[in-house]
Amino acid sequence: MGAAACDAAVEELTRLLDQVEEPLKQTFQNVHQGYPTDTLVRFLKAREWHVSKACDMLVDSLNWRIQNEIDSILEKPIIPVDLYRSIRETQLVGLSGYSKEEDVYGSKVLPTVGGIPVFAIGVGQSTYDKASVHYYVQSHIQINEYRDRIVLPMASKKFGRPISTCIKVLDMTGLKLSALNQMKILTAISTVDDLNYPEKAETYYIVNAPYIFSACWKVVKPLLQERTRKKVHVLHGCGRDELLKREGSGSSKNSSNDVNNCFSLDHPFHQELYHYIEEQALNQELIKQGSLHVNIPDQDPEDAKIVEVIEAEFHKLGEQNGSVNGEHKE
Repeated sequence: MGAAACDAAVEELTRLLDQVEEPLKQTFQNVHQGYPTDTLVRFLKAREWHVSKACDMLVDSLNWRIQNEIDSILEKPIIPVDLYRSIRETQLVGLSGYSKEEDVYGSKVLPTVGGIPVFAIGVGQSTYDKASVHYYVQSHIQINEYRDRIVLPMASKKFGRPISTCIKVLDMTGLKLSALNQMKILTAISTVDDLNYPEKAETYYIVNAPYIFSACWKVVKPLLQERTRKKVHVLHGCGRDELLKREGSGSSKNSSNDVNNCFSLDHPFHQELYHYIEEQALNQELIKQGSLHVNIPDQDPEDAKIVEVIEAEFHKLGEQNGSVNGEHKE
């Protein structure tokens, strides 16, 4: 799609958004954080540059934010802190560092985009078994919102240009067929992301991929849109060499020192996030116990098909190995 056509699509979507009700315009400000054009482009990309479809998607997302009070979700800490610690121990995600301003390939030093937050996700070792689904969804959205309202604006200010996306490193260590039991919560989280935080990840790096991932990836890859396939890079082993070329700081590894383990509540990122939410709650006098029940949007039909394919492949592998909860090939 040419630059002129892209600009025309953005202008048309801007015109349509100007016609929505004021509450939607207000919540849109929390979404774009001063960069409305970048945000509109993300929604347009998610709908293959069909303006009317992108507008419907954006309006649905803004309504979802209002109905579920997402603008104030950073004022609602998960308490007591021991419960939140349990969530962090079973929903492994954290800010591991930022991308470098240059990549090294062989003897060449190539300029690239630096300062992009790198989030590590322990897919294979996340068990989601210490709290209700509502708490895990609440925690996931809070990390999204803190990323978009605090982390990305700070990076933009530091580097003097808009930074509105992140890099995700998906660690498949420990992935087993029993992960099928977590499909419901994983689907809920991915649906929230796909419909309300589209195109926020510019690259996905898959590391420590066992046989089960390779088997699923083989059948899922053809179902993905081309722009998504291009974002996914399956690295050899832990991908240390490749990631060190791109990541400027931090580590996603489990460590005996929890301060250096980006998944841990003791890591600076999670400490800052949790204290920020506590302070916002105190300012609003809103601290109270109990999870926030967020409505999960209806899944996109294409995404639902992908989930069905994954589930079928898991069952197939389970039958080959005797049990869905049994051991699998590495």
